[in-house]
Amino acid sequence: MSLLGVHRQGTGPTLVWLHGFTQTRDSAHLFRTILAGTYEVVTLDLPGHGRNAAIEASLVETADLLAEVLPREPFILGGYSFGARVALHFALCHPERLHRLVLLGATRGIEDPSQRVERRQRDDAIAERVEMIGADRFLDEWLAQPMFQGLPPDPRERAARSSNAHGLATSLRRAGTGTQEWLGPRMSKVLVPTLTLAGSDDVKFSVEANAIAAEVVNGRSGVVGSAGHAAHLERPEESARLVIEFQRQ
Repeated sequence: MSLLGVHRQGTGPTLVWLHGFTQTRDSAHLFRTILAGTYEVVTLDLPGHGRNAAIEASLVETADLLAEVLPREPFILGGYSFGARVALHFALCHPERLHRLVLLGATRGIEDPSQRVERRQRDDAIAERVEMIGADRFLDEWLAQPMFQGLPPDPRERAARSSNAHGLATSLRRAGTGTQEWLGPRMSKVLVPTLTLAGSDDVKFSVEANAIAAEVVNGRSGVVGSAGHAAHLERPEESARLVIEFQRQ
């Protein structure tokens, strides 16, 4: 089993960007295009999504699958939400492969075991929902959540969303937040320089961004102004600027 469809755009130092849940390697076009003016931006579909919808993998397994297809020399790794959780696991499992780490909308997981079980049950219920109603209807419901209310209408971004209901359901069951171990005690093992980002209107993840930055060895946090959870879609120029400035420091 191997991940398919590695895509490269631009020239310069390698920056691998991992998409969020329901997205694909083709998502965040404007954000990636801006970054491609400075970097060689590498994207691919994560398990359960796009070209890799048939692959089932946990977060740790996904990190190992990525290690098989990504550059051997140290690179910058970034990710959004689900992709940020994958990136965090990659940093813990394969630290020697990274030059820098960028996390947008990341979480260390859920510390309380009972709350983790509740989240797992909720993820399972959402997985059943997407299988029952299909990916198109599910995407309408998913994007109608308050955390995405600031997203501008963008047919290109909608077209880039994953359309495989079973793949999305499997992603929730195998790699949802409810399945993730609590990573708080392991943050001090992240040695690579790390930038944690969140939208200013995304209060929950702003708190988490500050916590991760404080717990890793060499971390700093940043805020994307006037943006919610998907800050790189709402404010692509500002989000890309923060990433580029981090690399130059």
